[in-house]
Amino acid sequence: MESWGARLYGDPCTQCGWAWSTDAAANIEHVRGVPQRYAQLLQGRTGAERHPGLAWSVTGYVCHVGDNLRSWAERVAGVLRGAGAHVGGYDPDALAAARGYEQTSLPAALWSLEHSATAWVQVLTEAVEADVVLLHPARGPQRAVDVTGNNAHDAHHHAWDIARSLAT
Repeated sequence: MESWGARLYGDPCTQCGWAWSTDAAANIEHVRGVPQRYAQLLQGRTGAERHPGLAWSVTGYVCHVGDNLRSWAERVAGVLRGAGAHVGGYDPDALAAARGYEQTSLPAALWSLEHSATAWVQVLTEAVEADVVLLHPARGPQRAVDVTGNNAHDAHHHAWDIARSLAT
C-alpha cells in the first residue's frame, strides 16, 4: 500500500507546515477559500514565475490544484451516484502534458480552479455526510474525510510552492 497523507509528508507536513486534521468541515472550508487565496497571492503576476527546484510554473501549479480537485470530485460523485467504490488514480505529470499547463493563461487557470473548488466542496460535503469510502488502487480505502484532508493539503502545499516561486 502506498503511503499517503501524514504518513508520507509528516504531521505537520515537513515542507509546508500543514497540520493534518480529521475535521472534514475545516478541510472543506479551506478548499472553499482556495480560489480567493490563490487570486490574492497571484494578483499582478504573470503566472510564468517558476522556482528553479520545481517542475511547473506558477500557472502550472494552479492548473494542477484545479485538476486534482476536479478529479477527486468526479471520483467521489461517481461513488455517491452508485458507480461502486473502486476509483482510479492518475499521473499528474501526464495530465499536465496532455492539458498543456505551460500554455495555459493564469486567468484561465484561476477560472478553472474556482469551478473545480466549487464542485469539490459540494460533492465532498455530501460524501462526508454519507460516510463514503472509496477504494483506491494504490492507497487502499479512502474515507471521504481522508479525501478532504489529502486534497486540502495538496492545495495548501502548492500555495506554498507558488509563494516560493514568487519569491525567487
